[in-house]
Amino acid sequence: MAAVALTAALALPAVTACSAINTAMDCANTAVAVTEAANDLSQAVSNAGNSPQDAQNALNEIDRKLKDIGNRTDNADLSKAIDSMNTAVKNVRTAIEQGNKAPDVKPVADAASELTKVCTPG
Repeated sequence: MAAVALTAALALPAVTACSAINTAMDCANTAVAVTEAANDLSQAVSNAGNSPQDAQNALNEIDRKLKDIGNRTDNADLSKAIDSMNTAVKNVRTAIEQGNKAPDVKPVADAASELTKVCTPG
C-alpha cells in the first residue's frame, strides 16, 4: 500500500508539470499568433479605406490563427482570452463592413493584453 501511495505521490508532480508545460506551449503559440494578428490588424485597418477586401483577408487570417490556437488548448483561461480576442476582431470586421474606415481597435489591444496576462506565470 505504501508503494502505491509513493508512486501516486511521485506521479502527481509529473502530471502537474506536464500540464504546466502544455500551458506554456499554448501560451507561446498564442504569443506568436497574437503578434502576427496585431500586425495583420494594423495593416488591415490602415489599408481599409484603400482596399476593404485586403482588410477582410487580414481579418480572416487572424480568425484562422486564433481558431488554430483555440483548437490546441484545453486551458480555460487561455480559451476565455482567445474568445475575447475573437469578439474584438469580429467587432472590427463588422465596423469595416458597415463602412467605418477607421474602426476602434482598442478592444483588440485589450484582448491581446489579457492573453499576455494569462500567459504570464505568477
